[in-house]
Amino acid sequence: MPLLADVAVPVPLSQAFTYEVPAALAGEVRPGARVLCEFHRRKLLGVVLAVSERSAAIDPSKIKPLAALVDARPALPAELLAFLQELAAYYFAPIGEVLRLALPAIEREQVRALKAQGELGGVLDLGRAKQVGGRQVAYASATDVVEEPGTLRGQAAAVLALLRANGEQPVARIEERFGNARSALKKLAERNLVALDEREPPRDPFFRRAEERDVPPELNAAQAEAAARIDAALAALAPSGGGEHPASTQKEPRPAGQEPRPAGQEPRPAGQEPRPSAFLLFGVTGSGKTEVYLRAIKSCLDRGRGALVMVPEIALTPQLVARFRARFGDELAVLHSGLSDADRHAMWASLHVGKVRVAIGARSALFAPVPDLGLILVDEEHDGSFKQEEGVRYHARDMALLRAHRAGAVCVLGSATPSIESVALVRRGKLAELRLPDRAHREASLPEVSLVDLRRFRAGPSGDPLISLPLHRALEKTLAAKEQAILFLNRRGFAPSVVCGSCGTLTTCDACSVALTYHRGRRRDPRPPSPGGAPAPAAPLDERPEGGRLRCHYCDYAGPLPDRCGACGARNLLLEGLGTERLEATIAGSFPEARVARLDRDVAGKDRSQAILARMREGKIDILVGTQMVTKGHDLPNVTLVGVVNADAALGLPDFRAAERGFQLLVQVAGRAGRRDRPGRVLIQTRNPEHPAIAFAAAHDVPGFLEREIREREEVGYPPATRLALLRIDAVDESVGRGAAAKLAAHARTCPEGAARRVEVLGPSAAPIARLRGRYRFRVLLRARDRGPLRGALAALTGLIRDGLDRNARVIIDVDPVAML
Repeated sequence: MPLLADVAVPVPLSQAFTYEVPAALAGEVRPGARVLCEFHRRKLLGVVLAVSERSAAIDPSKIKPLAALVDARPALPAELLAFLQELAAYYFAPIGEVLRLALPAIEREQVRALKAQGELGGVLDLGRAKQVGGRQVAYASATDVVEEPGTLRGQAAAVLALLRANGEQPVARIEERFGNARSALKKLAERNLVALDEREPPRDPFFRRAEERDVPPELNAAQAEAAARIDAALAALAPSGGGEHPASTQKEPRPAGQEPRPAGQEPRPAGQEPRPSAFLLFGVTGSGKTEVYLRAIKSCLDRGRGALVMVPEIALTPQLVARFRARFGDELAVLHSGLSDADRHAMWASLHVGKVRVAIGARSALFAPVPDLGLILVDEEHDGSFKQEEGVRYHARDMALLRAHRAGAVCVLGSATPSIESVALVRRGKLAELRLPDRAHREASLPEVSLVDLRRFRAGPSGDPLISLPLHRALEKTLAAKEQAILFLNRRGFAPSVVCGSCGTLTTCDACSVALTYHRGRRRDPRPPSPGGAPAPAAPLDERPEGGRLRCHYCDYAGPLPDRCGACGARNLLLEGLGTERLEATIAGSFPEARVARLDRDVAGKDRSQAILARMREGKIDILVGTQMVTKGHDLPNVTLVGVVNADAALGLPDFRAAERGFQLLVQVAGRAGRRDRPGRVLIQTRNPEHPAIAFAAAHDVPGFLEREIREREEVGYPPATRLALLRIDAVDESVGRGAAAKLAAHARTCPEGAARRVEVLGPSAAPIARLRGRYRFRVLLRARDRGPLRGALAALTGLIRDGLDRNARVIIDVDPVAML
């Protein structure tokens, strides 16, 4: 009997589409395989979700045949395919868009090449396609041939000396130093002094330097207990299947509206105690969580299973990769946004065929095809960057728990400042808590924390009110001791705002309802204090450095600083506030003998952040100024002072998570001080020292803050006491957006769940950032005690979103929202 295939195609629609399986492919098309299919007169690359016999109720004339099969072996293992379908249902996301997250882009390009060549039909051989992205790079190396003395001059001699001193080099890198490098290399090659070769570059910069194998250190008692409990959970897993999980072990995706069971919550025979398979590793900063991760991975590999490690940002990946390579060698796949399509495909393929069994990466590594997945580790699980804020709005931490559960694997969430949601799961018995209460090095202790009340302390010699005298003196003492300091300020740029001194008008972005930030772009001597040492409130326009630009941190607009106010025409524009760029310049001017550097998104392109951190570890930087990029996971042994320049900046946002985020940042940045045998000190500058987030952070009291925050959330009805879904509406026309938001809110209130008051509808209202990238923004918040009614209400709204709203309005369903602005 003819077969039908349900295929997910990369379009913004929630359903799959049915195609006929040609007789020649009847035994080849399987779930998880990629196929080429016709969709609205285009040929798209889709993924087979299911294969079934044709029903008599289906009209054969309306079913198109598949054009070709791309994979002789399914690209998505059964375990991963089932997980992706459930993720799509949970977040009300188009299944085709979700599946794209798990597939490498390069093969889509190869299929396009085959289509252009007209080589379609049957099972495609991607090897015949032009290898898009698999570029060849020219390398040069010195040979053993010795030149006659005096025969080489100029650039040729310099290039040969460089190659002999530093070994093989990419030709492009040589060209960065020598403008006529290719001509010189050609001359050297003709004399057999240099060998030229073209090949693919190393698959990832993290693998370019050799790492010496390390010796596992002795664990302290708390580490040993945590490692033993994870090992016991791994030992209790089902035996490895030696490849894909058998189809018989896969669970069918749960229907929309039904909450999945967390890991470890499957039904069990009466009287049998559950074995924990999901853990929260709660350890203070510097407590040795990474060593516990390494032991867990070894235990997993010894049992023939694969492991997945997730970190919140690419900036943390190199340090972790170096630790893992030192322990396990180069049999790792590293996945992150900095990879080219070719490198990403090489990593994906090495996992897909089982060549490597450990994957490390940021948020998107969640979708790696790790063979026989047995362990998922989520480091810094509290970090907000695990939530995807564009496209498919999934939360990688939450989905890591789900994927581990679906794969029959162990999941470990690690943090020094656990999220409120994870602590709630511990209290509900869905996570088992593992504690690391002390720093791993016996001689290391938590740093001493002092609060500097900016209402009482005057400014230091720099004249800037945010560089207090106690902070200035602490920096002097640190520099005198030949130690290092970190200054944390979570604001990029030179000045966060430009305001007219005559009429008070703020310079804002034309496309967004936010202030433009002034970026100076290059270091100059800071503006000296006014007479008497008192700081001027702002830098006047006529003293601004040359070459500065105004930038919007939301839409990436960049433009020149105007000469006059756009509202009143006065030439009295002032640069107000302090950003990391200005802080760097101020500190450099106050401490001319110090080597000062900055780490934020403006300087952290590609490999530059790692270069800055490497210089910090080598002692070539005395004071590092930065945003939250300096707070996370970096082990900098010589840092003994951390200064939080303005602790209040993150606490006043209109977001119920503002206190939690501010507390986490303070604890994390404080943890950079005193990591070895040198005691650390932290100065937190604030105008509100009584704020709970600041007071608990100063006392290193993470449990106390969590207890207070959970209690307050329960009182006001926010997660984890309730479940949230946010409808984000935007439109170019303000009235269109407002009308769509009102219609959605009214429908939510009249649907069965809303009418029964099981789902509370808040709004419609304008978003806190009312306009972004030229579109007016509105929102409707749905809140419920239980997830089921909330999902029922969302399901009732999807039809209205698809068919009943103005086409000029865009609506995004954000389940379990994190960013509320």
